[in-house]
Order: sequence, then C-alpha cells, then structure tokens
Amino acid sequence: MSNSDDLHPEDLPEASGWPIHPAMVTSAMELHGFRIVRSYGVVQGLVVRSPGIRGGISASFQAMSGGNVDALQQMCQTARHDAFLMMMQDAVRYRANGILGFRYDTTDIGEGLTEVLAYGTAVSAETE
Repeated sequence: MSNSDDLHPEDLPEASGWPIHPAMVTSAMELHGFRIVRSYGVVQGLVVRSPGIRGGISASFQAMSGGNVDALQQMCQTARHDAFLMMMQDAVRYRANGILGFRYDTTDIGEGLTEVLAYGTAVSAETE
C-alpha cells in the first residue's frame, strides 16, 4: 500500500503531519477518482471538553451582550479538530487511507461538559 500522501487528488498540496490526507475524508459514500478496495468498519474519535471557570465566566459575559461567544467557539473548534484527528488515528490502526460517511455528533453530558464525536467508515482506496 502506498503512503496516504500519494493517494489524493494531484492538484492538492501535501498534507504532511496528518495521519490520513484530509482530502481522503468525506461525508459522501465514495471518493471521486478512487476505487474502494476494502472497508474496515466504523472508526471514531471522542473528546469531552469544558470551558473551565475562566472560560465559563468569559462566555457568560459575552452571552449577555449577544453575538458570538468567542470562548465557547474556540473550545468547540478545538474539540472538533481533536476528535477529527483521533478518528484518523483510529483509521490508521487498520492501515486505512480514507474515511467515508464522516460525521460529527455533539452532546451535552453534564454541567458545562460537551462530548464531541467524529466518526466514519475506514476504507482502503486506490486510484482508478
């Protein structure tokens, strides 16, 4: 099997440092230009985050004035990124080079705690 950096559309830059090239992760059920040769099943990445006391206080003041709540936005963005990366790392355990049907799911699981789950189907893909 080739390196995942070798298996992505030619017009995209390299993605060194990523376990799987981000272009090989899609919410669709196919990767245009690639043939799925093996499916490994569902992979996931899960994080649980809290804004902490300082972030919670800052968010409360921002929420009172309306508009975007920067402290919580940053926390959510970081949690999604971390869950996405963990999902890719889970897929690499199977030697997958792509993920189909990618989704996020979030749940409030307690006072100030948010669960972020990234999941999809790990696959091996070859160029057509």
